[in-house]
Amino acid sequence: MKPKKLFPKRKPDTHKGDYGKVFILAGSVGMLGAAILASRAALRGGAGIVYLGVPRSSRDIVNIATPEIIVLGGDSASDFFDLARGADAIAAGPGLGARGKIAKELLARLGRAKYDRPIVLDADGLTAFENDLTSLGRLRLNLILTPHPGEMGKLFGKTAEQVQVSRSDFAANLSKQTGGVTVLKGHNTVISDRSGKTFTNRSGNPGMATAGTGDVLTGLIASFAAQGFEPIDAARTGVFVHGLAGDLAGSDLGEIGMIASDIIKQIPKAIKKVQ
Repeated sequence: MKPKKLFPKRKPDTHKGDYGKVFILAGSVGMLGAAILASRAALRGGAGIVYLGVPRSSRDIVNIATPEIIVLGGDSASDFFDLARGADAIAAGPGLGARGKIAKELLARLGRAKYDRPIVLDADGLTAFENDLTSLGRLRLNLILTPHPGEMGKLFGKTAEQVQVSRSDFAANLSKQTGGVTVLKGHNTVISDRSGKTFTNRSGNPGMATAGTGDVLTGLIASFAAQGFEPIDAARTGVFVHGLAGDLAGSDLGEIGMIASDIIKQIPKAIKKVQ
């Protein structure tokens, strides 16, 4: 799968506000790295401004680790609602742990406010809706859902092994139930549009089977969505560029020792290759 040319040449007379504002709700004690990885990937993907919502107690240390990111601390949905509502795209879930309930409440409030811009829902933000997919669909949000097989299985009361046998079917079913785009991660990632039509990605390599790569993908898809990509294009292009960046990192470093941060460093080169 190769993406359409979706990266127009930037005009000289522009500023950061022209390239999208992303809000990311991520991180918890012990899993702040997920928030850092997702936000760095969003910037490397070309977003003009990235806001990151983390636990209040962790704000300053995360801010030191991510100087280009605007970091906010909070411990409830109300702490982030106004900022999220003003973003061009939202990502929620990486490393949230038990804070997944904050993502669930934030989405409920955004649904009531009729927020219509893309929301990438990943990891603990997604599994907060375990056994509750009906309510997620009822929110009528513009969703891009990014489960790995284990998370997909939890949503449907199945095992990861069962999901792996019928990857396209599960992706299509999740899209149909929620009205969103689905990205079922893994080897040959499957992307499903809202109608249930599926696409299979071919970029990437086994070296990407390392902690944090899913967080990178979440930030990258949110970045493209904030820049005006349609949700299916943000998902398909995000997955392809993510895999291509992984291929570039693997070529430089080998597959065994590469880590998620290596993929982030290669995102600009990967985008340049598909422009």
